[in-house]
Amino acid sequence: MSEATAGEEDVYVLSDDFVRDVQARLDGDSPDDVIALVEKLHAADLADLVELLGPVHRKQLIAALLPSLDPAMLSGLDESVRDEIVGILGPDRIAAAVAELETDDAVYLVEDLDPETRHAVLAAVPEEDRAALVESLDFPEGTAGRLMQRDLIAVPEFWTIGQTIDFLRESDDLPDEFYEIYVVDPAHRAVGTVPLNRAMRTKRPVLVSEIMESDVHIVPVDMIQQDVAHLFRQYDLASAPVVDPSSRLIGVIMHDDIVDVIDEEAEEDLLALGGVRDDDLNIGYRQTARARLPWLLVNLATALLASAVIGLFEATLSQMVALAVLMPVVASMGGNAGTQSMTIAVRGLATRDLTAANAMRQMVKEFVVGNFNGVVLALVTGFVAYFWFGDPALGVVIAMAMLVNMLVAGLSGLLVPLGLDRCNIDPAVASSVFVTTITDVVGFFSFLGLASLILL
Repeated sequence: MSEATAGEEDVYVLSDDFVRDVQARLDGDSPDDVIALVEKLHAADLADLVELLGPVHRKQLIAALLPSLDPAMLSGLDESVRDEIVGILGPDRIAAAVAELETDDAVYLVEDLDPETRHAVLAAVPEEDRAALVESLDFPEGTAGRLMQRDLIAVPEFWTIGQTIDFLRESDDLPDEFYEIYVVDPAHRAVGTVPLNRAMRTKRPVLVSEIMESDVHIVPVDMIQQDVAHLFRQYDLASAPVVDPSSRLIGVIMHDDIVDVIDEEAEEDLLALGGVRDDDLNIGYRQTARARLPWLLVNLATALLASAVIGLFEATLSQMVALAVLMPVVASMGGNAGTQSMTIAVRGLATRDLTAANAMRQMVKEFVVGNFNGVVLALVTGFVAYFWFGDPALGVVIAMAMLVNMLVAGLSGLLVPLGLDRCNIDPAVASSVFVTTITDVVGFFSFLGLASLILL
């Protein structure tokens, strides 16, 4: 990358100085200087640069790069930025880019276009590419059909290694990258695979059926992408064949596409826990505000519920000011403990490390952990309250409330995501609201309730 780097610790990161340099040259209306600066960037780094620039500079950069724009850059853009760039390029240039991309990248580029623009783009794509693209777009979003590429190597099982190698050398229509040769029967069903390294080590007269691996991890075309990612992660796959409902081989999914899926799923879970969108950095003020407001309103409603619980003990609070001082401690500690448990549970559900088979064991674990941490924190907060306010009974009250809330926090952090998942609701989106409400309500109620019974 040369100029785009900023020292050994940032070898593959666009430096701030580099981005500022690009902005300065764009402001100076020097397109040739800009091209000279970015022409050596990898397509993925160029996509990052486009996302880092503001809308005005972004448009200027695309205009400067138009004569030699790398189509691979477009497939690396965030969705909101991609849609903006597609609007700048127009149908003809998008069609030219689509014709050069693998099917899966081409689908990503056109899948969210409005019907009129999509029709114009597809009409400009060469007929042989158009049919595969249209068929891929017919598959539901988030399935293997959208991830797969159509170009693959498939040979009959009666071929020899020599015939296979000759075919690869003479063919003008091979995928840009491939790691396995698929072996098919007369019905074009995948019956085995031959890794390239094994093919290259085998003598020419040997039949491919003699060296093929029969244990093929086949992906149905309608399998959801999370399940495909699990398959790749579980069996360390470099690629996997995709089959239609009649088991005919129709495509292949490559490891680089699955890396993107795994990254997207992890990012979605993380952002959903915070109630924000994955394109938050690149959308406008109004869109960001509208996206965040609904969850803030939900949080407001749950906060009012917690306040209503406090209101039940208004008389208790008026008689002892120390309760108002210590009350947030119990709720906040419970909230933090619940968030820890919830984060592990949500991630475990996403990676399938947490299932109905081991849920009870995890529940026992959370109970033990919550009990242990609750005892430790109860002792600490009890002594602090005693020395602070000089009231041993107050120390006992907050210690007991802390223990109760820590136990409830650990269990709710596990049970809430499990319950939401059982109801087919994304636990990453909704868990935090419920867990926080539970820990707040239980914390306030246990602390103030015990205070009413013991202290007053």
